Amino acid sequence: MAKEYEFYFDIEPVQQQRPRFARRGRYVHTYDPPKTANFKKQLRQLAAEQYQGTPLEGELYVTAKFYRPIQKSLSKKEHVRRASGVHRPIVKSDLSNYLKSFEDALNGIIWRDDAMIVHEEIDKFYSDEPHIELKIKVKEVE
Repeated sequence: MAKEYEFYFDIEPVQQQRPRFARRGRYVHTYDPPKTANFKKQLRQLAAEQYQGTPLEGELYVTAKFYRPIQKSLSKKEHVRRASGVHRPIVKSDLSNYLKSFEDALNGIIWRDDAMIVHEEIDKFYSDEPHIELKIKVKEVE
């Protein structure tokens, strides 16, 4: 039997950026750039507010929709096309980079580890109100 969960995160999606490196004596420290780190921190807080249970385990089937902002400099006609989903984002950032920062942020909050995700359906859209929608089906381990 599968359980289903739905989440709505009122946050603008941010792509996973390349890691930064800093030397600390004999060691090299790896860290996320500030924009990515802030996104992950805010998303973790939003997720913790919506889901107080123990992190999900088992086979996870995930549907994620990333809604990025519509540029201000467009004609009204093009704005309507993008807002209605007729024209979808085909520019940077890559969908896979949105997904990577998103999955990492939810580790230990929504799911124990993003390695448990066995199937994903991901989309990116334009919206006047940037946000992220998430649906999860959990097939529990027997």
